Amino acid sequence: MPSVLIEVRRQYTQEQEIALVEAIHMALREAFQILPGDKNVRLIVHQPHRFACPPAREKPDFYTHISIDAFAGRSLDAKRNLYKAVVSNLEPFGIPKDHVKILRREIAKENWGIRGGQAECDVERGFKVEV
Repeated sequence: MPSVLIEVRRQYTQEQEIALVEAIHMALREAFQILPGDKNVRLIVHQPHRFACPPAREKPDFYTHISIDAFAGRSLDAKRNLYKAVVSNLEPFGIPKDHVKILRREIAKENWGIRGGQAECDVERGFKVEV
């Protein structure tokens, strides 16, 4: 049940925005083996002057920051696979690999309120976190 925020510095068409969201969701499905309907991905388009990026980027308007909040418990290999899948899935949008920053935060299950106000640790998920 990852919660994802994609932040970009340029306008995309509606179709491209939908495809960006899907590209990140597919990376999570591949690397973390989440269920197809487990989609919580948001996209924010910033005006470039409101979103500073590291200097010396070849295409600064393509700089992309992705924050992923997820349950603790994934293996280092799963995280590495996620990072590679995200970068690979963004290449068709013209986003250079070195223009993608991924910030992944692990959150203990008792710190997620889901399904009508229950602590996640008290709910049967129907999928494994330990991948």
